[in-house]
Order: sequence, then structure tokens, then C-alpha cells
Amino acid sequence: MAYKNNEDLHRQASESTLGLNPVIGLRGKDLLTSARMVLAQAIKQPFHSAKHVTHFAFELKNVVLGQSELAPEADDRRFADPAWSQNPLYRRYLQTYLAWRKELHDWIEDSNLTEQDTSRGHFVINLMTEAFAPSNSMAHPAAVKRFFETGGKSLLDGLSHLAKDIVNNGGMPSQVKMDAFEVGKNLATSEGAVVFRNDLLELIQYKPITEQVHERPLLVVPPQINKFYVFDLSPEKSVARFLLRNGVQTFVVSWRNPTKAQREWGLSTYIEALKEAVDAVTAITGSKDINMLGACSGGITISSLLGHYAALGEKKVNSMTLLVSVLDTKLDTQVALFADEKTLEAAKRRSYQSGVLEGKDMAKVFAWMRPNDLIWNYWVNNYLMGKEPPAFDILYWNNDNTRLPAALHGDLLDLFKHNPLTRSGGLEVCGTPIDLSKVNLDSFSVAGINDHITPWDTVYRSALLLGGNSRFVLSNSGHIQSILNPPGNPKATYFENGKLTSDPRAWYHDAQKKEGSWWPQWLEWIQQRSGEQRETVFSVGSSKYPAMEASPGTYVHVR
Repeated sequence: MAYKNNEDLHRQASESTLGLNPVIGLRGKDLLTSARMVLAQAIKQPFHSAKHVTHFAFELKNVVLGQSELAPEADDRRFADPAWSQNPLYRRYLQTYLAWRKELHDWIEDSNLTEQDTSRGHFVINLMTEAFAPSNSMAHPAAVKRFFETGGKSLLDGLSHLAKDIVNNGGMPSQVKMDAFEVGKNLATSEGAVVFRNDLLELIQYKPITEQVHERPLLVVPPQINKFYVFDLSPEKSVARFLLRNGVQTFVVSWRNPTKAQREWGLSTYIEALKEAVDAVTAITGSKDINMLGACSGGITISSLLGHYAALGEKKVNSMTLLVSVLDTKLDTQVALFADEKTLEAAKRRSYQSGVLEGKDMAKVFAWMRPNDLIWNYWVNNYLMGKEPPAFDILYWNNDNTRLPAALHGDLLDLFKHNPLTRSGGLEVCGTPIDLSKVNLDSFSVAGINDHITPWDTVYRSALLLGGNSRFVLSNSGHIQSILNPPGNPKATYFENGKLTSDPRAWYHDAQKKEGSWWPQWLEWIQQRSGEQRETVFSVGSSKYPAMEASPGTYVHVR
């Protein structure tokens, strides 16, 4: 990769940023066990191993003689520098690596391991081979060129960055220049105020900016493991500003960052707190009900809340929007690869012992799920090239993660383990059984076709669990970029098919590809469900719920 600027790093990182899904546990012990399994297999099948060694030797001969046709994937930007293909030494270096990697994966694929052990073997081999990629070495052609251009300063700068990361970042390459941003200064700057607060959340009401607003407000519920301002980053990609410009009264929940003193906060605790926020929104706006939006685990939370309301016969919510949210937690991805019963129980025990699940620890796990995009990119940029990590708002937000209380983490792990939301009465919250088919309202679900943590077909299946009319949109992006996809992005496309069937692949086959962002389609949908327009009251809060601290509030600043 040439690394002439940080644009490629921005794009790759934001597409691969996983956000944090707290339902998965991964132990270092699991990786070591899988590594030992791979080594043992070489001994158990000596003839099988010898066959692949011979094949590797044959390919190596072709590499040395310049007869090998091995080449990296067309979209593998690690080897985009012309030196990898045009310089004979670099080409042979790369082809030797490609031959070694291919043979290892072919060897594990052809072994007599079970399907799950084969997948785990591929994962371990991938970690090892990607770590030893030629692009990560000091011989990287762009790094060598920069060394001479800077008179060796790039090497000194890289060593300085490495030392700082060892001391301050647990030895992981920094993904973002953290001092380039400040929440409330150049992030989360939409005008508003905290209008309600309890132990778990602050409710922020944004100040309207149009002469008329729709009567029915929208309450945005972010995931508990991330801070709310993903919905209010820079002005051009702020969901909040987009809604305000179009006359939608907008409220957002800012979750408190818990400590071990709050270890007993579970899903029911969060739902009770959210019920208070819903009541505050209706009281402030005078609307008898509201629309709700939830993202990732926030989507799980509001779906459980609506199931609770349905069980009580209360109609406080008119429509629901779910962004990259999984309710059917049967996953078949790398993220779930090591998630067996022992792993999940061990993760739950660790949380209860410490009182919380640290977001920074989860971030490391997910970085190793996508090492090329979330680790080695920064290794090259920060250390080999000696450049500063990028100043990118999405990456800043992604690194500004929070903790989960042990009880909520345990509840989410149980959701993953038992998949209760797919069954009537499988989950109970706040003393009521949940049946999502009884959640009889309009819903709008969004997934990302390149999402590696909440796969789009799983999000699709989740939408089918709800009663009422469901609409599903498939963005052409990853986990976070599927949400932050404002109009004006020339690369944005999405797929839509009004006929939802039980088979997501059949839906996709018949779906229409549309140019642009899905935001305008969703805006039209939410406006149709937001009631009549009325004259705007430009103040926020009410006599019962007076405005307190200005947005972004106080909870967002708690580390």
C-alpha cells in the first residue's frame, strides 16, 4: 500500500470496524487449544502432511524459476505497491509467502478434522500467516522508500510510536489520533440538553431547527457498549442533524458507563430505566406514543421493551427501527467460532469476578478477528512508515468504548446461548414473558452486506420475528458504515425487496439494487409514522422535565 494519505486507511478501517457485540466470549485458551490441535494433526496424518510439503516444494521451485502464477487477491491492497509485482526479488518474496499460506490452508481443509475444528484451524492459521505477511516486514517497499526520503526519521518516529503504544495501549497499534477530537467540541455538537436523568441513562432532547415539526417524536437507543454520539459525529454524517433538518423531534439515550458497583444491572434493569425515558419523552412532547430506533444491542433492548409492553397491553410505541440488530442469535461467523458452552460460561464467570466487562478488552478480541484491517494496517502506518495514526471520527468513537455490568453481559450471553427471542415466552424481562410476534407495529430493519459481526441474513431473520409490517434494507457497507451512510456518498448503494420471504437468499435474488443512501427512504418511512406537523416550540424540556446540562450531557464524559 502506498500510504500517500490516510484515505485508504480510513476506508478500510471504517468498513471493518466491528463495533462491539458483547454476546461473544473468546479465551486465549481456546486459541492455544486450536493451535495444539493443528500441530497434533500434522503428526497424526504424516502421509497427508508429506503430500502437502511436497506440493509446496514444487511450487517453491516454480517461484525461484520465475514460473509461478501465484498472485494476491485483486482487492488485497497490502500489495498494491508496484514493487511487489515488478521487482523480481519482491515478487519472489511475495509468491513464496502466498504458496506457504495456500498450502497450509489446503492442508487443514483436506485433513480429517470435523467441520468446526477445520474452521478453527483455518482461523488460527490465518492469524499466523497474516502476522508474517511480507507487507508487515521492514522490507515493505513503501517503508523502505519513506526511510530514505526522511533520512531515517520515519524509523525513529515508528519506534517512538511503538514505545507509546506499549506503555499506553497494551501493545496494540493505535487506530486513531485521540487528541484530535473532543466530545462536545468537534464531535456531538448538535444543540440540545439533558431533560431527564436516572442512574442508568441521560435523556437528551435536541433543539428543533425547523419552523414545523412532526407531532410524534423519535427516541434513539444506542448499544450499551458504545457511546451515543455515533448518531451525532461530524455534521455531514450526523443522524441527529439529518432528522432535525427534516422536522423530526429527536431524543437520544446516553447510557452511563458502569463500574463494578453496578455489577447487578441486568437487561430488566435497563428496560425499567428506558421505560422512564419513554414516559419523559411523551410528557415533554405531549404525544401519546413515540417511534423508537435501536442499534446493535440497543436493538435487542428496545425489542425486549416492546415485548414487555405487548405483554402488558400498553401501546406506547408506534414504530420501531432496528439497525444491524440481531434478535435471532444463531450466528455462523468467525465471531461465533469459539462460542461453545464452556467459552460462554467462562466469559460470564470472568465478568462476575471483575464486576464489569471492559470494552477495551472486547476491542482487542475483535481486532484479532479482522487483523489485516484493524491491526496490521496500523502496524505499517504507525511503525514502519512512522506516520501518526489517522484523525478519523468513526475510529475515535470506536475507541471510546464503555463497560458492561456483569449481569447485563450474562443476560446477553444467555441470549446467544439459548436464542430465546425466537420462541414465545423464551425470555422474561421485568416479570413478563416476551413474544416478539405480539409486537404488532411497523418496523424498518437495516443490515450491512459486509457486516462481519451481525451478518445480514441473521438481521433479516430477526426482522421476521416481529409482528406487524416489516421492511428490510440491505446496505452495501459494513457494521458501522451501514448506519453512517448519509446522502451524497457516491459509492453508496442498497438493496430492497418489498416481499419478505422466509429465505434471505431468495429475498436477495429478487431484490433491486438502488443507488445512493437508504437514509432518504427511511426518512420518508419515519415521517409517515410521525403524525401531523405543528408549529415548533424551540425550547427543550418542560416544566416537569426542565433542561439541565447542555448536550452531550455528563454521562458521555465518564471514563
